[in-house]
Amino acid sequence: MSSANQQRENWGSRVGFILAAAGSAIGLGNIWKFPYIAGEHGGAAFIFIYLICIAIIGLPVLIAEILIGRTGKRNPVGSFKFLSKSKIWTSVGFMGVAAGFLILSYYIVIAGWSLGYIIEAVKGTFYDFNQVNTSSSYFESLTGNTTWTISFMLLFLSITMVFVYFGVQKGIERGSKIMMPVLLILLIVSAVKGISLPGSDKGISFLLEPNWDLVTGNSILVALGHAFFTLSLGMGAMMTYGSYLKKDSNIFSSSLQVVFLDTIIALIAGLAIFTVVFATQQNPSAGPGLIFHTLPIVFTKMSGGYVFSILFFLLLSIAALTSAISLLEVVVSYFVDEKGWTRHSAVIVFGGVTFLIGVPSALSFNILSDFHIFGLNFFDLADYITANIMLPLGGMLISIFVAWVWGLNKSLVELKLGAEGLFENYPIIIKFWKIFVKYFAPVLIFLVLLNSLGIL
Repeated sequence: MSSANQQRENWGSRVGFILAAAGSAIGLGNIWKFPYIAGEHGGAAFIFIYLICIAIIGLPVLIAEILIGRTGKRNPVGSFKFLSKSKIWTSVGFMGVAAGFLILSYYIVIAGWSLGYIIEAVKGTFYDFNQVNTSSSYFESLTGNTTWTISFMLLFLSITMVFVYFGVQKGIERGSKIMMPVLLILLIVSAVKGISLPGSDKGISFLLEPNWDLVTGNSILVALGHAFFTLSLGMGAMMTYGSYLKKDSNIFSSSLQVVFLDTIIALIAGLAIFTVVFATQQNPSAGPGLIFHTLPIVFTKMSGGYVFSILFFLLLSIAALTSAISLLEVVVSYFVDEKGWTRHSAVIVFGGVTFLIGVPSALSFNILSDFHIFGLNFFDLADYITANIMLPLGGMLISIFVAWVWGLNKSLVELKLGAEGLFENYPIIIKFWKIFVKYFAPVLIFLVLLNSLGIL
């Protein structure tokens, strides 16, 4: 299993890294969560607040996480070990690897549903539905079917493993260069179709008209939380992807482009979804319910709905896949770097382990639905531990490490590599980054942590 003599992989191109990192950030949450919370909290008013939050915590912490990875040239554990020599900070790296692993175990369950719904769309099943409760009952019958849920979960995980198996350049980068443009094209086509429908203006208003009356203190906390979670921060993915960057890579401009792609795709997804939801006079509802309960009805009420139902669940599956690939890569890179495993062995073994750990989450919707720990089923417990505790805690500690432990002077030397001229011509960028990563990010992410735990 030893890979000690193997040269560590690098991205083949800057575009490859940007698309892969954006793919990691762009997941299921972008397609349904951001558009809905934007509409619920004031449309364009919320988007304005969200963009400020991205600038204050999202972008600075993204830069910090990628910077740790590129400097350490290892997975999260190895990078912290290289930079600090402290077991405390090495354990923060372990938490990132564990978070990525645990998230992947339940993420593949929902991604499997999305994959299964491509088949349902092809079969024309949605045309048997006449109202949302019929659609909801059908969805619950599918997720209640152990064989259906586990089969599609396994199929999705197997596809994820294939990309990671072939390595950084031949697998992840090559796949991202195909999937990300396809995802964007499918979204744009869907958005254009949605905007063309009679009554779509209500959906556009829901998402894009500023309504400051709907903005509350909670809206700001929601914006802060989403600015953090949407970029896959705190789970080791960006650190791992950053570790494959060459020293002459411009981390600042690459991070900026990742943030731009993540945000613009969320907005296009919002236009694609809410224009058709309002045009067909359906009720927008938060979460997976919108995707699996409401949209199947929506597609039956629009011209060309059969084709667009297939395209939508295809793009949803692609968005899930690009995120899942980055999560599996975190675990694989740890065993390759720290334990000397070959990539192929690590992918096969830990793909299998991920599946086994994911089974209880899949069964949470059928035979284990009555099994609860602390009042939560296995799926919800895994989600709570990672999203509410591990990710914000990891993100907060990353910003503290870069600013206060590693130190801004040392980190800035690394950050300037590959960005010659940029910071000299625009010194204000450095000033803002230092202030945000040193003061704003730790405090604001701590607020996100408290809000996630229900303390605020």
